[in-house]
Amino acid sequence: MQVKVLFFGQLKGIVGRAEQVLELTEGASTNDLMAHYHRLYPRLEDFLSSLAISLNQDYVHTSARLQEGDEVALLPPVSGGDEEDVFGLTREPIRAEQFLAQLKAPADGALVAFDGIVRNHSHGRPTLYLEYEAYEPMAQKKLREIGAEIRARFPINRMALVHRLGRVGIGETCVLIAVSAAHRAPAFDACRYAIERLKRTLPIWKKEYFADGAVWAEGQAPASSEPAPTGQKS
Repeated sequence: MQVKVLFFGQLKGIVGRAEQVLELTEGASTNDLMAHYHRLYPRLEDFLSSLAISLNQDYVHTSARLQEGDEVALLPPVSGGDEEDVFGLTREPIRAEQFLAQLKAPADGALVAFDGIVRNHSHGRPTLYLEYEAYEPMAQKKLREIGAEIRARFPINRMALVHRLGRVGIGETCVLIAVSAAHRAPAFDACRYAIERLKRTLPIWKKEYFADGAVWAEGQAPASSEPAPTGQKS
């Protein structure tokens, strides 16, 4: 049987490609797939403890069974909703003021935003710019899932979860989270919850560019069965 395999971040550099159609025996598992690539690329061993695997855009364990035509993505550590909510990936500059104006309504008593911007240094080195790469279909799906989690946990009115892709310059917004609510406490709590979930589960990777080269930023391992952070309604 044949499955499509996608590689992101550092993994793409190790195997020398972004995707491949792989021939496997019937009944093979994601564990068999990983063993195949580990034999070909021993450097993958460095990622085994933190690597996540998705099967048809959902996180799975390494023992998941594969079928003809499946799409498997190997994901190194990473750096749905109301019709008025905004979930998106964009390669255009994020204008925070436009989203904030869109979310405000007469019923709101609070609007809390997290505007993540690119700084000009990292680990003591001057940064020139960043570049973000995503497994886009899965990232879009995860944004909506996080939005659904937020609505289930906090009494909010509207939200925006937007992440930039491609090259992002110093001082530009790379991620914007904004939440409106009748009261400030749930707006603050939901905003904090959102950024922690995005950092942990969104399949997006950051490459940092310096005067003397570029490196992929280290991130957190997106565990396949990790429970969502606890949130409480206020």
